[in-house]
This record gives sequence, C-alpha cells and structure tokens, in this order.
Amino acid sequence: MPWYAVHTRSRHEDKAERLLAQKAITTFLPKIEVWSRRKDRKKRISIPLFAGYLFVEVPELTNPKKLDILTTAGVVRILGRPSSSVPVPVPNPQIEAIQRLVNSTVELEPFIYPKEGESARIVDGPFKGIEGTVVETDYKKNLFIVSVDILQRSVAIKLEGFQIEKI
Repeated sequence: MPWYAVHTRSRHEDKAERLLAQKAITTFLPKIEVWSRRKDRKKRISIPLFAGYLFVEVPELTNPKKLDILTTAGVVRILGRPSSSVPVPVPNPQIEAIQRLVNSTVELEPFIYPKEGESARIVDGPFKGIEGTVVETDYKKNLFIVSVDILQRSVAIKLEGFQIEKI
C-alpha cells in the first residue's frame, strides 16, 4: 500500500496522528529521543524526526479519503507535486529505511545546516557565541564561510559543520 507524506501545523504531529488513527487511517510518525536541557537538569524527550510531517498509509487515495485526511485537526496538506495538487506517494523503500533508522539503536540527532544568506551562530571554537551571515557553503567538505561584522568591518571565518548552527 502506498504511503503519503502529510504536512501538519507546527507541533501538531502527535495530535494529527492520534486523530487520524481514530479515523482508522494507518499512520507512521517517526520519532527519536534527544537530550533536552532544562534550567536545572537534562531530560530525554521524544521528538518527531521530521518536524511538521507524518506519513499515512492509504490503499487508494480517493477524494472522500483525501477529504477525511485533510479535515483532520492539525493537518495542513498532503505533499505532492508543486505544479498541481495531486498527492505523490512516498516510495516504500524510503519508508522502510526510515523505519529501520527509528528502530535502530544508533543515536540520531536532527541537524539543519544554514544556507547561504541565512543568519548563523558559531557554537564552538575561539569565536563561540558570535553571530554572522553565511556567505558560502561547501556541504561535501562540511565547510561554511561566515561573515561577521566586527567594528563595522566584515571578517570571513571558515568553519566546519559542527561549529555552526542556524539561528
């Protein structure tokens, strides 16, 4: 049976999954456990692997079934081609790979690299805490060049991926 990716409202993945399951629609919300820092302690919490998305398995996506999914609280749309509103199924090997990832004991952590022109913060090294704008990226070499304004002069700093975070 084909799986479809469903875009949800921000932080409504659990609610949408619960409501879809009540409608007898098979869902898959991949979650991972991460450490969350609180003011006084660290705590392990479960978060969605893909924030704002979950998957539904539907034998045939008829208009009534599509309407049933789209009228569920928290659901925004079913992903499809940008040029049309026709939903596109996610290939089964990709769903199986995600399921294997989630079920494995490997520690996963989602990470979103900043793109060129976006603001970033340096989180490691001698420039830790300084914010700037990403000027150039090389994802293959895991290198970023960040422009930092110091005393109204721009200085470009080469950084590795672990030393930078998107703001």
